[in-house]
Amino acid sequence: MKLQIHRTYNFNAGPSALPISVLEKAQSELIDFRGTGMSIMELSHRSSAYEEVHNQAINRLKELLSIPDSYEVLFLQGGASLQFSMIPMNFLQPGKKAGYVMTGAWSEKAYAEAKLFGEVYQSASTKEDKYRSIPNLGQLTYHPTDAFLHLTSNNTIYGTQWRDFPDTGELPLIADMSSDILSKQIDISKFSLIYAGAQKNLGPSGVTVVIIRKDLLEQANTNIPTVLKYSTHTKNNSLYNTPPTFGIYMLGEVLNWVHELGGLSAISAQNDRKANFIYEAIDNSNGFYIGHANADSRSLMNITFNLKTAELEKKFLEEAKQEGFIGVNGHRSIGGCRVSSYNAVPLEACKAFNEFMTQFQAVNS
Repeated sequence: MKLQIHRTYNFNAGPSALPISVLEKAQSELIDFRGTGMSIMELSHRSSAYEEVHNQAINRLKELLSIPDSYEVLFLQGGASLQFSMIPMNFLQPGKKAGYVMTGAWSEKAYAEAKLFGEVYQSASTKEDKYRSIPNLGQLTYHPTDAFLHLTSNNTIYGTQWRDFPDTGELPLIADMSSDILSKQIDISKFSLIYAGAQKNLGPSGVTVVIIRKDLLEQANTNIPTVLKYSTHTKNNSLYNTPPTFGIYMLGEVLNWVHELGGLSAISAQNDRKANFIYEAIDNSNGFYIGHANADSRSLMNITFNLKTAELEKKFLEEAKQEGFIGVNGHRSIGGCRVSSYNAVPLEACKAFNEFMTQFQAVNS
């Protein structure tokens, strides 16, 4: 007899929802992976069975994101937090500066790490306005001779997202895309390096994707530990040391799921619809719900808002949890409410939350 499976409305900001079909496939292959007699977690990362999984994931990501042949795709570990250090360690050369666009807590953390390795400056900042917006492209300050310019494409805590990216010419543009990669099509050629933790749109936690232009590797510093050099991993196809094999397998299956849905055009359209359900409830509430982000900077991945009073907000969060909506609390650093509608969050979940918000307002106005 098949057991009844209980699934919540998962709005967690990360680790976040995974497609149910991917979880079911992983479950079916968990003990005997495709006739090997072993779990994917037991296979040697040097085996042909695992290398096929590994390479298929790389190729599928290249296909979905239209990554040119002039880029390498890496699967690393340590999350985006390690990238905060690896990037300046590799590319902040002596005598050069690096610019950082400050749009939230994660850009602050990246900036603080980079200061340990060389001279950095703030290219622009929206901190004075409590990170409610993304700077206009005309507000950015940078210099063609800098080592690089760094930005965070989506800000999970404050709920803002870049609509357009600067064209920096020969200056390497580097982006932390942990929370919106694979949610829409982007022009990869604008960037010299993109990095992203997998645990929001790509798969489970434990895998970090790096997309790096090959000519940037030629500019890298050499006097750093071997395992922290990007060139070490490009030369070894991300198999220099034991990779997170199960996480990469899951990432590959999520990429296949996106492909089967119709690719990034289909995912992007669905993400627009999902976010609109929540923003409509906010905008039609006559101030009952108060959105944090300015309208022209709103994120499609993380919708942040408050209620009129702390008491009402507490009641809202308690009742949301009772109704099966999980992960709606805002980040511990700022509080409030947050709905994370990543790729694998079903449209029905956002529609149901819209109805909950409307009903809660009707009862508590």
